[in-house]
Amino acid sequence: MKAFIFDMDGVIIDSEPIHNKVIKEVLLKSNVVVDDKEFNKLIGMTSTSVFSYFINKHHLPYTPQEMTNNHMTFFKKYIVEHQLKPIDGITDLLEQLQKANIPLAIASSSPLNVIEFIVKTFNIDKYFKFLVSGEDLVHGKPAPDIYLKTAKKLFVNPKDCVVLEDSKNGSIAAKDAGMFCIGFANPNSGNQDLSRADIIIKQISDIKLTQLP
Repeated sequence: MKAFIFDMDGVIIDSEPIHNKVIKEVLLKSNVVVDDKEFNKLIGMTSTSVFSYFINKHHLPYTPQEMTNNHMTFFKKYIVEHQLKPIDGITDLLEQLQKANIPLAIASSSPLNVIEFIVKTFNIDKYFKFLVSGEDLVHGKPAPDIYLKTAKKLFVNPKDCVVLEDSKNGSIAAKDAGMFCIGFANPNSGNQDLSRADIIIKQISDIKLTQLP
């Protein structure tokens, strides 16, 4: 392992239930009702891709960016009002990786300004060399593009990268990029198929650096 790359939603912050709630509220204003089964299939994708899906399906009179901006405004407000903290074990893992001199990055489908907001709010921005958003790419997760871009920024061969993911789309992206993938079975991320991951953990503290390639 020469680099460790984190997904963000559902890995660093237990945000999937919040995204679920906020996206449903945004769509409900357009009289669109979303069930959990349909929503779980979209976890790991960019917000603009998620909203594009619903806009096309229900012929909504908005752009994906308009709905994403609305969503992210409410999302940030929720984090501050509820004083959310990183998922248990994340800060300890970051400390261990830093002490081992392993360069770290975040590769998330969230917009860059949201990634920056979360790492600063959680006071963990000091750990990461790069923050990479899938919003800047033509092909988001499950395509491997975001992970290949992140490895390039880190000047590390993809095969020497370890990824921490909680979603089916994210684990597919990591493996198709040629990386070692740890699947985090976060119950709040829905019933995700993590079968492509190399190992599956139930809590962050289960990650042992000495057992990684």
